[in-house]
Amino acid sequence: MINISEVIETNKMIEQENLDVRTITMGISLLSCADSSLEKTCENIYKKITSFAKNLVETGNEISREFGIPVVNKRISITPISLVGANCCHSPEDYVKIALTLDRAAKEVGVNFLGGYSAIVSKGMTHSDRLLIESIPHALAVTERICSSINVGSTKTGINMDAIRLLGEIIVKTAERTKENDSLGCAKLVVLCNAPDDNPFMAGAFHGVSEAEAIINVGVSGPGVVKYALEQMDANAENGLASFETLGETIKKTAFKITRVGQLVAQEAAARLGVPFGIIDLSLAPTPAVGDSVADILHCMGVEHAGAPGTTACLAMLNDQVKKGGVMASSYVGGLSGAFIPVSEDQGMIDAVEAGALTIEKLEAMTCVCSVGLDMIAIPGNTSPETISGIIADESAIGMINQKTTAVRIIPVIGKTVGDTVEFGGLLGHAPVMPVNTFDCSRFVNRLGRIPAPIHSFKN
Repeated sequence: MINISEVIETNKMIEQENLDVRTITMGISLLSCADSSLEKTCENIYKKITSFAKNLVETGNEISREFGIPVVNKRISITPISLVGANCCHSPEDYVKIALTLDRAAKEVGVNFLGGYSAIVSKGMTHSDRLLIESIPHALAVTERICSSINVGSTKTGINMDAIRLLGEIIVKTAERTKENDSLGCAKLVVLCNAPDDNPFMAGAFHGVSEAEAIINVGVSGPGVVKYALEQMDANAENGLASFETLGETIKKTAFKITRVGQLVAQEAAARLGVPFGIIDLSLAPTPAVGDSVADILHCMGVEHAGAPGTTACLAMLNDQVKKGGVMASSYVGGLSGAFIPVSEDQGMIDAVEAGALTIEKLEAMTCVCSVGLDMIAIPGNTSPETISGIIADESAIGMINQKTTAVRIIPVIGKTVGDTVEFGGLLGHAPVMPVNTFDCSRFVNRLGRIPAPIHSFKN
């Protein structure tokens, strides 16, 4: 039973420590929308999205008002569009027409992002998959709310290097197509390995084919809450330095409280919308707001800046304890739950880059133990497609070998170079342009086929 002290504590977490529900995401299956006619497919897609999600935004707002819990974003994830458009799309421009339909539907229901302009190509590409991938630069240039993701590998299948080679070129073309907005299109495109079917966070969200007709997934955040708890922990320690055991317990208990807030919102949203509750994604997803930073948590744990020696160990402990606390608070924790380390969306990460403490290579090491991967990183606009493909291949290999989700959302900003700053605005924040290793990897990237699955993939 909830008592008054817990109510007061939760209110304090919301008002002073940046606790929020980052997103209510409705997943919608569009498999029933497929038709041999492109016009009919688009019509079916628009009708289904606007029917299922017509009350999504208002329901989120109602819950926020009634419970006093900020619900920052309301979003939609859909079946990977390469599946839906397989019978009616015969060119990249046909897929762009679907993208425009999706964008129109997203605007109609009022969501800020719609994810699922996607393809799953971890073992190979169909003709439809390739057409969708080739359409991405145009689609992201002419839409506002569409997010795209491509899954290029998994522990079970290996890594599709043909897809990765193509995506290096696609990312550069997307950057060029959106160069008037600091190559913003690339901020809505992520390349994944071991992508989960139920992730509510953009840009990697899609509604997997194993999911129900519609589902409600909720993403909770709260780096500021964890940071405050750790500050209080050390302030109350005898020598100002609590033990690792106390550190772990503090993170775990705080994650439990955050997850319970998300559980409440998820159940309410599902009941009011008449859609089953799916999962809580307990991810410490930062914002550009001061004090709402994963890097600041790592600082509280004892490193001067994110990137200093010990950072990866701090992040490993943080991620593990967050998951332990979350699974005690909800039976359905899923998605990417853990800690995100985007650069542009985390002021502490930005400060670490500007101080010279954090490089792409150190971020890559950190992705071995965090929830996602190389996220929202601005790089020089003249970076070659082969170098970008090599970065994606490295990150995919980490995911494949370690049986975890990894991702690359990297932004070659046309016209910008190392030392420049890029402004994306809103939750996407701003970022310093980071240097990349420019030694050539093209002979590796240009080999055909896929990297085989690791030996530990054979478990059946």
